[in-house]
Amino acid sequence: MAIHNRITELLGIEKPILQAPMGWIARSALASAVSNAGGLGIIETSSGELDNVKREIELMRELTDKPFGVNIAQAFVRDPNIVEFVVANNVKFVTTSAGDPTKYTSALKEAGLTVFHVVPTLSAALKAVDAGVDGLVVEGGEGGGFKNPRDVSTMVLLPLVCSHVNVPVIAAGGITDGASMAAAFALGAEGVQMGTRMVAAAESPVHQNWKNAIVEGAETDTVFLNRFSRPALRALRTERTTRLEHEDSVSMMEFGAVKDLYFGGDLEASIALGGQVMGRITAVEPVATILDRTMREFDDVMRSLHTKYGA
Repeated sequence: MAIHNRITELLGIEKPILQAPMGWIARSALASAVSNAGGLGIIETSSGELDNVKREIELMRELTDKPFGVNIAQAFVRDPNIVEFVVANNVKFVTTSAGDPTKYTSALKEAGLTVFHVVPTLSAALKAVDAGVDGLVVEGGEGGGFKNPRDVSTMVLLPLVCSHVNVPVIAAGGITDGASMAAAFALGAEGVQMGTRMVAAAESPVHQNWKNAIVEGAETDTVFLNRFSRPALRALRTERTTRLEHEDSVSMMEFGAVKDLYFGGDLEASIALGGQVMGRITAVEPVATILDRTMREFDDVMRSLHTKYGA
């Protein structure tokens, strides 16, 4: 089932599936696999390692001739020249997140880029639309990573935002397969973004221990930290995060030795971000397998619903 909508047309992709821009993870190996499979890979900047990010963008052009994007995570990227950096690297699609959409939208659009902003609330969505973004990534609180302390589930947030805006919307948070993609489309989305599912993809650069923790975990095996302070975040339940769950405020220092977790496999060395959807992920699989099956399942679900409930 081929999908033709505003997302596929704006981004020039075959499958309206994006990979979340996770720090240190959303590099060329994973992002190129997503783009080559017909979706849209996104390179992260939240690690703050812009020299490495530039090299990853160069590698993307060696690994794929398909479209890809870059995320600007404003809370973590302090370089005042980030817009010039993105434009100079000939990037055509950008998502902005963790900050004010008015900060970069005009400059990016004046440079000819397509800009989507990540939003966790209706008020944030309306502000982003007023700022002139081309579209939104609407992210529910069940997803992994940094969150609004007053989290709202995708089931509530997505139709709420879609009923108030006319720009195309990508759903994020709880998306892992064709059934969840079909649900997102029923609620108004025209595309989906996968994060935790992509952490556990074969091409993901993280250590196998992290992937195994996702595959073996239940839907209840995440914790929400810093609910009453910032930055709020959802992570996998470990001894470290279980202890932190009861703290009023969790310092960023608790991320500790990030690379020992990401690439060394020590799940107690830092905080492993992940969403509740881990309970529905049962295997580490290649990106192409994930995307192809998602599209087949989406088609099956839509046909089944039409058979059961169509006129």
